[in-house]
Amino acid sequence: MKFLILETKDPYLNLAIEEYLFEHTSDDVFMLWQNEPTVVIGKNQNAYAEINMNYVAENNINVSRRITGGGAVYHDLGNVNYTFISTKENKGIDFEYFTKPIIEALASLGITAALSGRNDLLIGEKKFSGNAQFTRGSRVLHHGTLLFDSDLNVLISALKVDEEKIKSKAIKSARSRVANLNEYIPDAVTVKDFIDIIAKFTIDKYSPEIIDAPNNDVVNALALRNSSAEWIYPDKEYLASYSVLKKKRYPFGTVEAYIDMSNDIIKKITILGDFFGICDIAELEKLVSGVRISEVKDKLSAINIEDYIFGMTNEVFLEHIK
Repeated sequence: MKFLILETKDPYLNLAIEEYLFEHTSDDVFMLWQNEPTVVIGKNQNAYAEINMNYVAENNINVSRRITGGGAVYHDLGNVNYTFISTKENKGIDFEYFTKPIIEALASLGITAALSGRNDLLIGEKKFSGNAQFTRGSRVLHHGTLLFDSDLNVLISALKVDEEKIKSKAIKSARSRVANLNEYIPDAVTVKDFIDIIAKFTIDKYSPEIIDAPNNDVVNALALRNSSAEWIYPDKEYLASYSVLKKKRYPFGTVEAYIDMSNDIIKKITILGDFFGICDIAELEKLVSGVRISEVKDKLSAINIEDYIFGMTNEVFLEHIK
């Protein structure tokens, strides 16, 4: 295993480094990193539906998009991000495997944490970590947040919280559900101390090779792409003019189908949400675009829809878009 702690706090560069290590190396990697105030949305999310745009603009908060699925998260310098990149232990969509080392590291601080639901880490009923994954072939990228001393009021203000999600978890508000890890540590521990503790735990347990962050033209090109409006806000014009929106929250995540219909033909469809998947959702969109609703079932018979929306079945998808 290779281990690195990123020094930069630039979200676009940090996500570029992570993607480069995933795509262009064969190493197993563990990485710790922080971003300056940033909202990071999932690969398949509609930024305008997830973010309080006026608030983030007024408060100079960055907006970025990652290559993993899942929901929007807020990063600041009171939050620590961690990343596992693995080839040998490809478990597909498997949050338990990759969160276990983090749970063990927190236990060394006297914190009892557990994986809950799809992809959250909780202490009791309080969430301090959201996690996401992306797979390609035998390669897995897993990353998550660790709220340590974040400004939770800014977190709540920057994100638009789906009321259906709040109801599904039987909680009164998003603010009541989140907490910082430093609330559970009796000793005075700074964010820097916390990073050092996680680093020491990693080194003692895995004896990794400590490396520097890659710095090359590919990384720089990815960082430039990450900061572009085309990457962060794709389909902006289309999402303002679709004819039908079918949205529903499932146990595996929210699915939003923005559809341009002509009689019973799907002229174009854009599928967004905080779901996870192995394959590019654009492939599914292309498969059913230009197709009569009555013929979608036949089109779906050629694929495994769970590769695109993990947890979805053909029958549920057909019902969703009708």
